[in-house]
Amino acid sequence: MTAAAQTSTAAAEAGTGGILLWVVLPYLSLAVFVLGHVWRYRYDKFGWTTRSSQLYENRLLRIGSPLFHFGILVVLIGHVIGLLLPESWTAAAGVSETTYHVTAVTLGTVAGVCTLGGLAVLIYRRRTVGPVFSATTRNDKAMYVSLTATIALGLAATVDANIAGGGYNYRETVSPWFRSVFAVQPDPHLMSGAPLLYQLHAVSAMLLFAAWPFTRLVHMLTAPVGYLTRPYIVYRSRDTRLGARAPRRGWERIG
Repeated sequence: MTAAAQTSTAAAEAGTGGILLWVVLPYLSLAVFVLGHVWRYRYDKFGWTTRSSQLYENRLLRIGSPLFHFGILVVLIGHVIGLLLPESWTAAAGVSETTYHVTAVTLGTVAGVCTLGGLAVLIYRRRTVGPVFSATTRNDKAMYVSLTATIALGLAATVDANIAGGGYNYRETVSPWFRSVFAVQPDPHLMSGAPLLYQLHAVSAMLLFAAWPFTRLVHMLTAPVGYLTRPYIVYRSRDTRLGARAPRRGWERIG
């Protein structure tokens, strides 16, 4: 059977809802993510920033920011390994499925808790510190809701399936579906059989990525590479006599 025939068969088994969620939505989200960043960089280059609020409050920021950023970094690395690397690859590297599963669940749960905890501190800071709250836009509020929902659903799926439940191997369903999307041979039937929390997590993540280019999250795709080659800025006074005499009282004529 050809790849096109396999995709057609899988789509027929998944139904209309499955096609919309696991075929149409992924490509729509990916297109908006890429084109949205191109548009944002072209027409809002000076708005490509987090709008730092460190000057307003620093104590809570020093707690919440490292927790969130280091936690989300581990979460992203875990997703890259779990979604992109087939199970056969880790087995060929000598990592058994049991070892991989225990390590992934342990690190994923700890990282998820740290990420959610850090995000809770940052949201609390943004809500309770007056100047920070005044600088918060509706766009920021919607972004925080979407980000929190995605992280919470991912953590809930891990805990429900692998700690409270009997375990679930997402590398047999979610991961092959994810790779099939990028191979342009989407298999919606794989996701249709996944647990509900995994489905909700995937949908919320796709919606978050679609909104990503239009929020402050764009700063995650930037790096201060220019600072490595930028020359020093030297400030010099035009008054050659500055410092050579005591300042006079009252007004002095300029020029």
